[in-house]
Amino acid sequence: MKGFINLIKPKGMSSAYAVGAVKRKFRVPCGHMGTLDPMAEGVLPVGIGQASRLFQYLLDKEKTYIAKFKFGQTTDTLDVTGTVLDTTKIIPTKEQLKAVLPTFVGEIDQVPPKYSAKCIDGKRGYQLARKGVEFELAPKKVTILSADLLGQTDSDEFEFKFVVKGGTYIRSLARDIASACSSLGVMSALTRSSCGIFSIENGVSVQDFIDTEDAEKLLIAPEDTVSFPKIVLTEKQANKILNGVFDNYGINDGIYRVYNGQEFWGVGTASNGVLKINTYVR
Repeated sequence: MKGFINLIKPKGMSSAYAVGAVKRKFRVPCGHMGTLDPMAEGVLPVGIGQASRLFQYLLDKEKTYIAKFKFGQTTDTLDVTGTVLDTTKIIPTKEQLKAVLPTFVGEIDQVPPKYSAKCIDGKRGYQLARKGVEFELAPKKVTILSADLLGQTDSDEFEFKFVVKGGTYIRSLARDIASACSSLGVMSALTRSSCGIFSIENGVSVQDFIDTEDAEKLLIAPEDTVSFPKIVLTEKQANKILNGVFDNYGINDGIYRVYNGQEFWGVGTASNGVLKINTYVR
């Protein structure tokens, strides 16, 4: 049993609970990519069995988020679920927001939220923050591919669409965009509408997944989640690789989806004509 389930997590549910539903259904180890906070909803890809090994090739895929930011306050969690730390009467206008958004497109430095899974001396940031421990997180490079203002949803709230690379914190964008407008801001709602090939349109809700009697039909094949060039091994080549013999096949350097005949073996890397399997999912 291996493959992916494109699970659509609802608001109010933890990612761990959602993944647990998949584990209970298939009764095999599962992993997920890109934890969504309980207040967030949307795409939560779950890898079943050895398919989870492919996550390392999916982490840098494009992700699309629809987010609402509430201006005029900041909290310890950078979202509306946290404790208010400060307030301001300054609320940005549509024009101000549209003017600053382009400065957040491209590769930028971003300080992660303290309430995050970032590690500090072996401890998760959220663990330290909950205990009241004072600490600072270093800025990290993230890539924002596009940032658009969709509209105003309340007197102090606006809706945005962001297309980003992996590792970007939308809550941090709320803080930083507000700061660029001399205001304060927090994230008030978040929907992840796509993550690589996974999108809301081709996903299944947690409840529908639990209720289905034929969950295997919902599985996405492991090879469909990676877009590297395809290379098919002969039986002789496959046997040699399995026995640790790596001949020079004159293959161009690069990363490949590797097949033994019709069977998808995993992802391999060719260097100087020699192919080695980095990640088996067979």
